[in-house]
Amino acid sequence: MTWAKDLISSKSGRRLSLSEQPPTTGEEVPWLVTYDLDPTKGRRLKERLLDRAWSLWRYEELLPVQDFADRIDLGEGGTPIVRVRRSLRHRRVWLKEEAGNPTGSFKDRGLSLAVNRARELGAPGVQLPSAGNAALATAAYAAAGGLSCRVALPTDTPEVIVERCRSYGAEVLRVGATLVDSAAALATFEDGFWDLSTFREPYRVEGKKTMGFELVEQFEWNPPDWIFYPTGGGTGIVAMYKAFQELQALGLLQDRMPRLVVVQMEGCAPMVRAFEAKEDRAATWENPETRVWGLRVPRSLADSLILEALRATEGTAVSVAEDELVEIQSRFARQEGRWLGPEGAAAIAGFEKLFDAGRIEEGQRALIFQTGHPANYFER
Repeated sequence: MTWAKDLISSKSGRRLSLSEQPPTTGEEVPWLVTYDLDPTKGRRLKERLLDRAWSLWRYEELLPVQDFADRIDLGEGGTPIVRVRRSLRHRRVWLKEEAGNPTGSFKDRGLSLAVNRARELGAPGVQLPSAGNAALATAAYAAAGGLSCRVALPTDTPEVIVERCRSYGAEVLRVGATLVDSAAALATFEDGFWDLSTFREPYRVEGKKTMGFELVEQFEWNPPDWIFYPTGGGTGIVAMYKAFQELQALGLLQDRMPRLVVVQMEGCAPMVRAFEAKEDRAATWENPETRVWGLRVPRSLADSLILEALRATEGTAVSVAEDELVEIQSRFARQEGRWLGPEGAAAIAGFEKLFDAGRIEEGQRALIFQTGHPANYFER
């Protein structure tokens, strides 16, 4: 049974029942799920985890799904952590390999929860703009849940993404150059489909936060010093920070949180610019230019939450150059036997930038997120 209590606006503090659909626009987004937590429940949860399957759903008390037995479950979560052995100068580095999720990326975690909740609350269908991986996940989970689905993709999205979305039965729109254009196209529809755009609903954060729960368990309740995360909309950063806060409330994470690091591309780095300028909000990045589609997000609705997470964990934000990625992908293939997606390569470039600057101390441990399978990006 879930320990979820209600929804709270991160801006106004107003609360709503979990039986209500929160507004997707206006001054109160993003909305977040709250829980009733204490150390006694933490001890109970830790005991229960010993006998549970290694998947996202092992954390059922910390997820807001109401009808757990009837959930849509495609096998998401429970991804491995692997040691980086030969290709980096620092020897205490691991990868969290998210490519093994059902549609090939970390997006499955968040969209699994979002589609489950949309189905529970009676949505006629779901829709969102996407650079690719989120569209795949939404289409797959909507198909499994019997919901209609509409996705809008920039015109240069790889054809393999378009074909796979259609194979799941989704309606696909190809619109404009950025997610802003794609979102504008979806706004013209008036058929009541629920908007699952990043931070316009509260449940993608809930699915993504299981990455934080998992990594703490995988490091035997002593998490790494640094976490490097390729960041577009920023759901993962906000979600892991929320996970660490909840684990602290349960008495399962002592002392410190890992330092969170946002990694963005030099051609689209709104969060890096805001962090370096010590701003509380991030201005829209005009004319974003990067071939790393998942990181071509000119503005996040949760910019203030992302910046809060970085500062609260004593983390940072770095941007990396496009031309670094191919060499990193080649090096990891040859020396680690691992095929990296572009976002994963960007996160590694971010790690190397901080290491070269002397920020990573000897003995410190770092975890880098490989967020999606590279096969999702290539044409047949």
